[in-house]
Amino acid sequence: MGTALNHLRFLQYLDEVARVGSIRQAAERLHVAPSAVNRRIQDLEEELGTPIFERLPRGMRLTAAGELFVSYIRTRAADLAQVRSKIEDLQGLRRGTVNLVVSQAVASVFLPKHIAHFRTLHPMVEFHVQVGGHRQALNAVRTFEAELALVFNLAPENDIQVLAEQEQPLCVMMHRDHPLAAKAGKIRLRDCAEYPLVLPSDEMAGRQLLNDYLVRRSLKLRPAIESNSFDFLRGYLYYEQALSFQVAIGVMTDGGQLISRDIDDSGFPKGRLVLAGLRGRQLPVIVYAFAEYISQVFGSDQ
Repeated sequence: MGTALNHLRFLQYLDEVARVGSIRQAAERLHVAPSAVNRRIQDLEEELGTPIFERLPRGMRLTAAGELFVSYIRTRAADLAQVRSKIEDLQGLRRGTVNLVVSQAVASVFLPKHIAHFRTLHPMVEFHVQVGGHRQALNAVRTFEAELALVFNLAPENDIQVLAEQEQPLCVMMHRDHPLAAKAGKIRLRDCAEYPLVLPSDEMAGRQLLNDYLVRRSLKLRPAIESNSFDFLRGYLYYEQALSFQVAIGVMTDGGQLISRDIDDSGFPKGRLVLAGLRGRQLPVIVYAFAEYISQVFGSDQ
């Protein structure tokens, strides 16, 4: 197969000369030496027993035999592209379904953005996305309902394999008219205690980071309201001078109506956003490709 593909690559030299009418220009476009292009043309002419090009003072022009042979080359190239496409279909690189269970924090901005980008590369791939907590995510992966889970602070499990992870800081959220919105830079938790707090429920990653940090400190943050809905938490900030908390990847500013600030307290922990799957499971090719894509996104901090 490698020899056949190399042969087609050498035929491309001839095709490129036919398109631009110059060995030198063709060599520049192909990033090879002009002598290599000329040698391949001479080899083909010798093999065919007839000239393929007329050598003119101002370039190269196909002979009648050359016209026939270039038509053959282009047909072969089109056939190869079609075969490659069919192979991709068989391997699942063009078609297939990716089944995900994800944390609420990634469901609003991060995941839609990156699924949309992935589908520009693989437009026939379908996605089934469920939003759920750790228990639902692990159950879905273990029962083969989903291939991948994208959740926060996943505890080690013998049958679960971490495919990629990224640290995520916790941010303070507020309306742009909140008194603390005028404060430049990071915000200390002690300042937050002076205002009504609209906190995520205990099972959510942001609340767990807060609880882990506060358990060893004298500071207490008492919620006025708790909810397991980020939409509710964010919406409430429009109606009272309250504060909420969200991991950075899930922050939505609603067109500038809401403001986020980093936490200034020394030693405040970061969350871990984890992409995971069932250990030992052979993932479909398209699912593996998506997992690789998310790994690259994590590595580039986007």
